[in-house]
Amino acid sequence: MLFSITLSLLSLVTAGYSQTLYLAGDSTMALGGGGSGTQGWGVPLSQYLSIPIVNDAVGGESARSYSDQGKFTRLINVAKKGDFVIVEFGHNDVSAGAVDNGKQDAVGDGYNITSIVTTADGTQILVHSFAYYIENAVASLLAKGAIPIISSLTPDNIWTNGAIAAGGRFVTYAKSIGTRRNVTYVDHYAYTAQAYNKLGQTQVNTFYPNDHLHTNAAGANIVAQAFLGKQSQMGASEENVLVNSSIPHAAPSCGHDTE
Repeated sequence: MLFSITLSLLSLVTAGYSQTLYLAGDSTMALGGGGSGTQGWGVPLSQYLSIPIVNDAVGGESARSYSDQGKFTRLINVAKKGDFVIVEFGHNDVSAGAVDNGKQDAVGDGYNITSIVTTADGTQILVHSFAYYIENAVASLLAKGAIPIISSLTPDNIWTNGAIAAGGRFVTYAKSIGTRRNVTYVDHYAYTAQAYNKLGQTQVNTFYPNDHLHTNAAGANIVAQAFLGKQSQMGASEENVLVNSSIPHAAPSCGHDTE
């Protein structure tokens, strides 16, 4: 049955086993989104799950900057055995051009990929791949007994021939990380795109008041539902998300606000 959890996990939850879901990501997940009335999808997620959620997503962050600024380290330090951690980056990891912005990663699908970039003061520094930063965090979480879930980035509101444009290299990178590390991977990009395509461009446009990246509260709710497979029009894909993640879910009858 969709949206059900395993009996063993249910027994742990009802017995008072303390689990927390941590979110690591950027503005598309964060409280307040990108500002100016936008909202991240991590906020409405709480209405569908029965465990506490700590939203550690921060606007403007990439896998590299989240690592370099110690945010991954702080999350890892507080995560406990049995806690879930959703990791979703990519929007800010793109190449920055001639001058490094502290966010771009070395380009390529693999762990041992590096490149030299030049900072604003002319210093040359070594940066690593998207996978390097995320897989280091995954390894540390696994060592603590936490349960990392790798999620591909969410789509921009960009359409091609009446459908959301295909995902780029960071979708591929995220999937590869899940495979290499043998951890749950959720193709959040594809599931959200399926939901958006069903709703149609006219309605989806109303979810993006300022730009093509940041959703309002209504859009954030759709994106949260897509992550969990609660968009009924998504068909068989929804079971894959739920079965693989096994995050305790709230009873379907529970109603909450989206903010």
